[in-house]
Parts: sequence; C-alpha cells; structure tokens
Amino acid sequence: MQALIAAILLIFLMRSVASQYKKGEGVKTAPTGFQNAVEPVITFVRDEVGKSNLGDKYEKYMPYLLTVFFFILINNLLGLIPGTANVTGNIAFTGAMGLLAFVVIMFSTGKHYWGHIINPPVPAGVKVIMWPVEIMGIFTKPFALIIRLFANMISGHIIILSFIILIFIFGAMNTALGWGTSPLFVALSIFIYLIEVLVAFIQAYIFANLTAVFVAQAFESGHDDAHGHHENVAI
Repeated sequence: MQALIAAILLIFLMRSVASQYKKGEGVKTAPTGFQNAVEPVITFVRDEVGKSNLGDKYEKYMPYLLTVFFFILINNLLGLIPGTANVTGNIAFTGAMGLLAFVVIMFSTGKHYWGHIINPPVPAGVKVIMWPVEIMGIFTKPFALIIRLFANMISGHIIILSFIILIFIFGAMNTALGWGTSPLFVALSIFIYLIEVLVAFIQAYIFANLTAVFVAQAFESGHDDAHGHHENVAI
C-alpha cells in the first residue's frame, strides 16, 4: 500500500513539474517552488548517472533512471516517518526493483555482449570454466542491486531499534541505570536517524547509477569499456 502511495505521490509531483515546463516556466523564466528544488536533482541524475555512464544513449534511459531514482527516494523518505513501513527495507520490494532492472539490462544487450559470454576472450581450455562464471554474472548484477538497497535501508532501522531496546533492557536490570542511559541512547538514535536521511538520497543514487553501469556494460559497443571504467563503482 505504501509503495502505491509513493507511486501516486511521484506521479503527482512530477506531473506538476512537467506542467510548469510546458507553460515555459523554468525554460524562459527562472524555476519556482517545487520545480526549483527538483530541477538540480534531475540535472544531477542526468549528468552524473545518465551521461557519465551511457554516453550518447543516455536520453533513451533517462525516463527509467529518473523514475527509479525518485521512486526509491520517496519510499526511503516515507519509511523514515514514524508509524510508516520501511518499504525499501523489504526484500520483496527490492527484489521487484532488481527484476525490473534485470529486464532493462537484458533488453539493452547486443551481439557483442552475448558473444563475450558464449566465447569469452580467454584460452580455449579456460572457456569451460568461464562459461558458468559469465552466466552467473548475468544474474549477480540485479542480485547486487537487490541486496545492496535492502541491506542498507534495513540496517539503520535495526540500529535505532537496538538503541531503544537497550533502554528497556538496562531499565529492567536497574531503574536508575535505565533512566541514566536513556538520554545517551535517545541521542544516538536521533543521530542515526539523521544519517538515515542522507542514506535515503545516497541509496537512491547508487541504485540508479549501478543500473546505468550495468546497462552500459550490455551495450554492443560498450561492454568491455564500461566494464573497465566502472568496475570500481560496482564494487
């Protein structure tokens, strides 16, 4: 349900920005309101995620990359509101996002990509070993997206919950000890919570960026080049 709310919120916000652009606001005049806040983010995703990874083909994938970035970001931020669900900390949600990324990656492949898997550029005796490795690599990319987002978004909530639980544990041991340590654990919880706000933006960026990296590796003319230039990002 919360993912549906995030989707509706995303559509509403982006349509309002799009309508402003259609009226010429932000094109002939300076952007205002929410458009002014979201335009630098869109430009950042376009330049640092799209252009830097996909080159001349970035425009084809920008609708998907922007949708993924803002959809994950909205869900991350909604998950920080007390009483709401941590959707991106649910393996089912991240699994669905990873599966969608897998479909996009597969539709971006070409002859060079599959040729590299079927006939890897290694000695003949090593090809037998490389075949299962290359085939496994097809599935490890979306799996990495799934686990990375899931682990990072659930870890902060677990840490905060652990600090709160420690207050009750110490309180059960000794009432004075519980009251005495509670300010420290509350302060630590607030500190982790503020870090979680930053992590919400970072994880949305990383998911979109790694998706762009994997798509670039699937290009017919960019498999080897993208693999070499962006191996450090994937790690």
